[in-house]
Amino acid sequence: MKIANGKRNALLLALRDSDYVKKVYGGYFNVFVDAFGEEGDQWDSFRVVDGQFPDMQELHKYHGFVITGSPYDAHGNESWVLRLCILIQTLDAMEKKVLGICFGHQVLCRALGGKVGRAFSGWDIGLRQVKIVEGLPSYHLFGGLKEIPSSLSLIECHQDEVPLSLSLSLSLSL
Repeated sequence: MKIANGKRNALLLALRDSDYVKKVYGGYFNVFVDAFGEEGDQWDSFRVVDGQFPDMQELHKYHGFVITGSPYDAHGNESWVLRLCILIQTLDAMEKKVLGICFGHQVLCRALGGKVGRAFSGWDIGLRQVKIVEGLPSYHLFGGLKEIPSSLSLIECHQDEVPLSLSLSLSLSL
C-alpha cells in the first residue's frame, strides 16, 4: 500500500513465520504493521534472519525501523546478527528512529556498546506485570484507547537480558 503522505518504515524480521502465525495473522509482517502502523504508512519487510537486508544506499528513504523478537541470541555471532549490528550502528549514525522488540532491544543494546547475555536468574517464563512509562506514544498497541493503562500483564518467555541500567538509558535515548 503506497500513499503519498504516509511514512515509509522498514520491518526487520529476525524470525521466521510459524505455521500458526501464518494461519491466524498471515505472517509476522501483519502482526507488527497492525501494532505499529498508521494509516497511510508504507512498510517494507526484510527477513534479516535469512540474510535479507535493506540496501545501505536506500536507508535514507525510511522514517523508522522496527526490529522484531527472535528465538536467536542477540549476543550470538551468526553472520546475520553481526550484519544487523553493523546496520544498527549505521542507523544510529544517521539518527534514524529504531524500535527493538525483545531480541530487537537486546541487539540494539549490543550494537551500541551495551552488554547483553544470559539472564543471571535463568529462564523467565510466565505472566509479568509491566508498568507503562508516562508519555509513551500508544501507536496502535492499545486499540485506540483514549487513556493508556498504568500497567499491563504480559506473557514472557526468554533467557537473555539487558541489564536494567543499560536498558533504561537506551530506551530514553531512542
